Amino acid sequence: MRTSNHLIGLLNFLTFLLSIPILGGGIWLSSRANNTDCMKFLQWPLIIIGVSIMVISLAGFAGACYRNTFLMYLYLWAMFFIIAALIGFVIFAYVVTDKGSGRSVPNLAYKEYRLQDYSGWLEERVADDSNWRKISSCTRDSKVCAKMGRAFGGVPETVDLFSRRKLNPVESGCCKPPTECGYVYMNETVWNSGGGVVGSNPDCGRWNNDQEQLCYGCDSCKAGVLASLKKSWRKVSVINIVVVIILVISYMVAIAAFRNNRRMDNDEPYGETRMEKAQPSRIHF
Repeated sequence: MRTSNHLIGLLNFLTFLLSIPILGGGIWLSSRANNTDCMKFLQWPLIIIGVSIMVISLAGFAGACYRNTFLMYLYLWAMFFIIAALIGFVIFAYVVTDKGSGRSVPNLAYKEYRLQDYSGWLEERVADDSNWRKISSCTRDSKVCAKMGRAFGGVPETVDLFSRRKLNPVESGCCKPPTECGYVYMNETVWNSGGGVVGSNPDCGRWNNDQEQLCYGCDSCKAGVLASLKKSWRKVSVINIVVVIILVISYMVAIAAFRNNRRMDNDEPYGETRMEKAQPSRIHF
């Protein structure tokens, strides 16, 4: 009995520790939402799941220490639904970020992004006019484009040096015009039309050297935000997959330990408890 209680207590402590990376992932997404990705609803499911796992783990730990059957039942059932929710979130994250990626451009180290390469629920949410006004305003306020500036001896870096930079998706999509438009590089966020705009991309006409406008109204900027979201979600999902696997294993061991406790409480040999024999058709742990 004591061994089983110790095992359940240890598993609950492990579960408590596993809630930390989930909660950390939600907080990381929150920081990204305030600075780069600017999608402020994505982090809340993870934060809620992380906090829920923490609370339920403490309940299970208390139930194991004090042999409180109600708390153990609460732990097992609640953890079942939490694991299901976490699996659902991982699947959802992969489904909505499945399509779209950057396009390589000859002689450039960075990639460029086009909205037509993306589709689905996330693309529709980002491209929606009311949502995009908030996202573009957030992106502008984050000063992501202003932070791109580099100077050597008071002189902006040359176009050759700029072409070797690995810009992130938001910098590439929002802070410069598409390469196909034929704009002439002056510095990181100032591009002149030179002999005239040659590209047929609608974003060519949306580019503006006004530092408050740039390409924040461009489809390439929306695509850059989508690419940044995809990258962020995929990083968090990898951690969540590892956590789910460990949680499932811990959950199955906890069920076995809990059933062993019940068997010993009923003073029965290894196998089904009297409750299970009396009510064989009921679903039970």
